[in-house]
Amino acid sequence: MRTGSRALRRPRALLLALAAVLASALAAVLTAPASAVKDAAQQAAAPAAFTHPGVLVGRPQLDFVKAKVTAGAEPWKSAYDQLLSSKYASLSRTAKPRAVVECGSYSNPNIGCTDEREDAIAAYTLSLAWYIGGDSRYARKSIEIMDAWSAVIKDHTNSNAPLQTGWAGSSWPRAAEIVRYTYSSWPNSGRFGTMLRTVYLPKVINGSHSNGNWELSMTEAAIGIAVFLEDRGAYDKAVATFRGRVPAYIYLASDGSLPKTAPGSGLDTRDKIIKYWQGQSTFMDGLSQETCRDLTHTGYGLSAISHIAETSRIQGRDLYPEVADRLRHALGLHAKYQLGTPVPGNLCNGSLKDKLGPVTEVGFNALHNRMGIDMSNTQRLTEQQRPAGSDNLFVAWETLTHANNPA
Repeated sequence: MRTGSRALRRPRALLLALAAVLASALAAVLTAPASAVKDAAQQAAAPAAFTHPGVLVGRPQLDFVKAKVTAGAEPWKSAYDQLLSSKYASLSRTAKPRAVVECGSYSNPNIGCTDEREDAIAAYTLSLAWYIGGDSRYARKSIEIMDAWSAVIKDHTNSNAPLQTGWAGSSWPRAAEIVRYTYSSWPNSGRFGTMLRTVYLPKVINGSHSNGNWELSMTEAAIGIAVFLEDRGAYDKAVATFRGRVPAYIYLASDGSLPKTAPGSGLDTRDKIIKYWQGQSTFMDGLSQETCRDLTHTGYGLSAISHIAETSRIQGRDLYPEVADRLRHALGLHAKYQLGTPVPGNLCNGSLKDKLGPVTEVGFNALHNRMGIDMSNTQRLTEQQRPAGSDNLFVAWETLTHANNPA
C-alpha cells in the first residue's frame, strides 16, 4: 500500500512543480518592463504564414477594385482606363534587360536605369490589367518582362545603385505576387525569385544613411522581396530598419527640441542634425527630413512609408498604428502648402519647391477611411489629383488600387 501511495503522489508532485514553473514564468512576463515586452513583440514582425498576393495589394483589395471597374463605378473606372491607355500596359512592349545597370548621381550616367524602372512598373501594370480585366495576354506579357530581366541582370553599380535597386525592387514583387498567385502558370518564377534574392536583396537589406527617402525605398523593396521569398529573417530585419527610420524622417513635437536620428547615423550633434535636415532649425509636427529639399523627394519617403505599412497590414501584423500620428501630420502639413497656404518664414525660409506627386492615396485610405482620422487637407489634395497615375519611378495607379478601398 505504501508503494502504491508513493506512486499516486508522484504525478501530483509533478503537476504541482509544473504549476509552480508556469506561475513563475507568468509572473516574469507580468512584472517585466513594458519596454521589454514591446521589444520582444516587435522582434517577431514577420507573420507565421505569409499572405499571397500580399505586396501593397492583396486579393480582397483586388477583388474590390475588379467589382468596381466591372460596374463602371468612379473613380475606379477612370483610373483603370488611365492604366490601360498608358505605355506601361502596351502588349507590344519589348523589355530592355541588362546584365549591369549603372546609375550615377542625377542619372548621370543612366545605363539601363530608366529601362529597368519602367519595365518593372510595366510588369506591375500588366499584372493589374490581367487580374481586373481577366485578359490572359496581360499576364503573359508581364511574365515575359519579368523573365527577360531574371535571365540577364547581375548587378547595379555607381553611386545611385542602392536607390535604383530600391525603386525597381519595390515594383517587381508587386507584379510577381499577383501573377504567381492568380495566373495558372509561370515556369520561371523560381528563377525570378533567385534574381530578387541575389541581385536585389543584398543591395537594399542593410539600409542607407543617405537622405531618408533612400532608406525608406530600399526598405520597401526589402519587405516586398521578403514576402515573395517567404524570408522571415529578411522581413524582420526590414521592419527593424523601418522602425528606426520613420521617427528619424518625420518630426513630432513629442520628440523634443531636435528630431530623432536613425540608428547608426552618426548624427550626434545639433549642428549635424540641422545640416541633415536641410538647414531647418525650427521643427513642427509633420516636418520631414527632406521638406526643405523639395516636396518631390519628401513624397518618395512618405509613399514608401505608406507602402511598407500597407504590406504589413496585408501580412497580418499592422505597422500603421505605430506610424499613424507621424504619417497623418506629414501628409497634412505638405498637402496644406501644396494647396496654396502661404509658407511661413520659419519653414524653409518661406519657400517650398515642387509637389508631392501621386503619393497620397494609400496613406489617406488607411488613416482616414480605415482608422477614422480626420485629414481634410490630405483629402482635398488626394481628390484633386484623381486619378493618380505613375511617377515613373516606383509609384503607380494608386487611385485604382486604394481609393476608398475598405479591404
